[in-house]
Amino acid sequence: MPEPREEPLLEPVQEPESTGAAIEQATEQAAEAIRAAAEAKAEAPPGTRSSLWRHRDFMLLWGGQTISEMGSSVTQLAIPLTAVVLLGASTFEVGLLTSAATLAFALIALPAGAIVDRHTKRGIMLTCDVARVLIIGSVPLAWALGVLTLWQLYVVAIAAGVATVFFDVSYQSYLPVLLKADDLMDGNGKLGATQAFAQFTGPGLGGGLVGAFGAAAAMWADAISYVVSVASLAGIRTREQRVETPPGHRNLRAEIAEGLKFVVKHPILRKIVACTGTSNLFSSMSTAIEIVFLIRVLHVHPAYTGLLFAASAIGGIAGGVLAGRLARRIGSARIIWFSILVLGLPQFLPALAEPGWLVILFPLGYASLFFCAVVYNVAQVSYRQAVTPPQLMGRMNAAVRWIVWGTMPLGGIIGGALGSTIGIRPTLWIGFIGSWAAGFWVYFSPLRTMRDIPTQ
Repeated sequence: MPEPREEPLLEPVQEPESTGAAIEQATEQAAEAIRAAAEAKAEAPPGTRSSLWRHRDFMLLWGGQTISEMGSSVTQLAIPLTAVVLLGASTFEVGLLTSAATLAFALIALPAGAIVDRHTKRGIMLTCDVARVLIIGSVPLAWALGVLTLWQLYVVAIAAGVATVFFDVSYQSYLPVLLKADDLMDGNGKLGATQAFAQFTGPGLGGGLVGAFGAAAAMWADAISYVVSVASLAGIRTREQRVETPPGHRNLRAEIAEGLKFVVKHPILRKIVACTGTSNLFSSMSTAIEIVFLIRVLHVHPAYTGLLFAASAIGGIAGGVLAGRLARRIGSARIIWFSILVLGLPQFLPALAEPGWLVILFPLGYASLFFCAVVYNVAQVSYRQAVTPPQLMGRMNAAVRWIVWGTMPLGGIIGGALGSTIGIRPTLWIGFIGSWAAGFWVYFSPLRTMRDIPTQ
């Protein structure tokens, strides 16, 4: 499901060892990592093990990220509006600006993972947030000085994307430092709810700020949100141990290959990657034409499209809130495939929507899609964090994200092409069916016989 926002899997650069040996080594390393996490949390202050609401460091991380996500949602609206309204950018130029924002994930995600594994994650996150304060803040400053250009927006989009890649890889790798394995599901659920809440409220907040202060000035909100995130990260007391890489393993290409090999050789991780990559491919097909479907097929007024998507985002919020409870009731491993194949069945509803009162099927179906996507992502990210050795955490997250995000641009192109040839509604059906059927990758895997993620 989209990850937020994981076919052929790439072969590692180095010659792989035998599959049996790789799996055995990965199992041993996972067990060692889980034991280390349990020992580290045993030293945590009293009261932090019973509830994450009383876990001071997690609450600082969560609070700072909540403010940061809200600020980023403002910028997602303000940057294209700045280009169009203030700089008179063409449709093609705005498209290039959107592509520039995601370019970094395709270009540097893999080396970013290797670099993250060489350093403390919190230090990288602090550096990235400080950088984004300066990068994003440069736009309203340049506008106030009368020197803002479209080229600066391109540079800002690319530079902010680079900082985001390093932050996100570090972020997912840092959570297991703060939380014990049993709390990862709850922690990821709260973070997932935050992302969905930002998607729900961000467009309205951004629109209000743009209306009150202008598109460029509204981006001060994002810059200030990164200042809050810096303060939150600085207040975290937990310190991670820096993983020392043996001198013989400090070849960047070899380290990248090691991360890819770990993902590809792991019997469950490779199925999770295939599932998420396939789902992203097909969901991107439907995403590419959903606005056209609303306007030209369902005859929804453009002013109301944002309300429909905002209503749909409620499903993502509910998914983040309920992910932990569902995992405890259904099983923290079983929920990975159950969330797609069972909970995700209502995602077909948008394709049944018609003009008039049946348009309600569109937000209902997308709310279901966002719900199962968040539950799935919380579960699979928690599994990845639980089974990956600390020294590979950054490279694992980078390898997974590089692969699964790589299918999304292709899905958008296919969706646009099919929508123009076979029709919009048939293309939606293909997208929804393919996204749902991706769950069979993880169903036909060792997860099918597991109830819970092993914690010891």
